[in-house]
Amino acid sequence: MIHSKGKNIFIAYFLWLIGGIIGLHHFYLGRDLHGFLWFCTLGGYFGFGWIRDVFHISEYVAEANEDREYVKKLKDVVKKNKKPPFSSFRFSGMILVGYYWSSLYHIAIPEEEFAGINWKWLYFFTPFVCVLGVWAVGNVGLQRGGMKIPLIAAYTTLLLKYFMDESTAFTIMVLATAYAFDLYEKEWKPKTKSSSNCLKRFILIGGAYLLFCSMWVSYLYFNAKVADSEGEEIPIREAFHHFLKSPWWTDLKQSLIDLWNFAQQHGWIEAWRQMIEMSDPYGENNAYKVLELSSGASQSEINTKCRLLAVKYHPDKVKNEEEKFVAQEKFYEVQQACEILSSSRVKRKRKNKKFSHDDEL
Repeated sequence: MIHSKGKNIFIAYFLWLIGGIIGLHHFYLGRDLHGFLWFCTLGGYFGFGWIRDVFHISEYVAEANEDREYVKKLKDVVKKNKKPPFSSFRFSGMILVGYYWSSLYHIAIPEEEFAGINWKWLYFFTPFVCVLGVWAVGNVGLQRGGMKIPLIAAYTTLLLKYFMDESTAFTIMVLATAYAFDLYEKEWKPKTKSSSNCLKRFILIGGAYLLFCSMWVSYLYFNAKVADSEGEEIPIREAFHHFLKSPWWTDLKQSLIDLWNFAQQHGWIEAWRQMIEMSDPYGENNAYKVLELSSGASQSEINTKCRLLAVKYHPDKVKNEEEKFVAQEKFYEVQQACEILSSSRVKRKRKNKKFSHDDEL
């Protein structure tokens, strides 16, 4: 039986389709933690969990609506199992999210001093972030768990970095944390009414989003680097700063400004037509460039240039193999340009007739 204010399964599937990759259907069903995890991992690690959800949405809707048959089956499961049974899918999720969040937090900490402060002391909280990721996955849906024993496991196993490779110790920490939660902390979640306070939900979800996104921003600003053609690493913030001053960006920005000014004077429809013309859809502008002619060249000038360049770049006139290849490429390019301008000859005649007719009027 569905409550009068129950969740609609069709809406849930629709939200799954249009925004399931970021957890919209879970937010609709009141599964905020599940939705946030889908946002962080792009649908449960690049859509894997999102695809899996299509087989479980009806179950999620029944849970949200407290469907009688669903509640009865759930009670039977709880009676048979004192604690939630082991789930390989959930356990894998705890490992992946714990590793992901702690790794992201680790690389987000500024490597160099900022504002006169050395921020490396923040590395101490890396195990806590790992536990937070494991806890988040472990508290989705009908089960819950605490952080006490996982925290002990995380900080204890991380000490192994003094005796072995740091990356290996980090992996062991994540595995130990997930195992500690699954073995000692998880339990059935008592039935409580879901919070209907929209402001409270907005603040909690918004705060979580802000923290997660701030770690990515911190990493990109302080630590992320790109390599140039010689393999030398350059901080992304410096590369971006120089990009904004580069001739390419300056020319593009000026083009956008000119387009905006043109649209304000002549309207956006005319601006769109101008953009189409500038994009050279028929390749005529490039053809004139290949033939070294101006766009106002007559057909006789085009024909003469085509003959001259065809003779100049004919592959049979070149004996050197390397130069022959270059000449052959140029020969084909000239041929293509001549064909383009030849095929557009009728169109140009029509255009000229139109303009002459307008002048007479």
